[in-house]
Amino acid sequence: MLADGDKAPAISLLDQHGKKVTLSGLKGRNVLVYFYPKADTPGCTLQTCLLNDIRGQVGDTAIVGISPDIVAKQLKFADKYGIGFPLLADDDHAVAEAYGVWQEKKNYGKTYMGVVRSAFLVDGKGKIVHAWYKISPKDTPTKLLEALGK
Repeated sequence: MLADGDKAPAISLLDQHGKKVTLSGLKGRNVLVYFYPKADTPGCTLQTCLLNDIRGQVGDTAIVGISPDIVAKQLKFADKYGIGFPLLADDDHAVAEAYGVWQEKKNYGKTYMGVVRSAFLVDGKGKIVHAWYKISPKDTPTKLLEALGK
């Protein structure tokens, strides 16, 4: 698991429009990288919409959502809720693994691998300022605003 002060693993994934987004391409800006289990499910929708609602309050900080969904599913999700930031398709979960969020989960007696909802605030030099593993959907925007002093 990553900790505050660690170098953020590289990100190079396609967004909901099929455009490549890289963490290095956002260098010089703070970036909230958050991982959610599945597009257009209740918790993931709440988290994404709450973050979309605070975009105007975070200044130059970029917000980037990542899930194991394919590009088409990310586009449908973004269009349905008017999401104004990149939703990246990590369908082979390689980036989720690099961030330590692809973990064994248990639900209704079943064990499977999946994304543990987590968020990372990365500074303009690529260092993790805050790592929030197992963050709740409602806490994600609150923690971001607190970390930014807003």
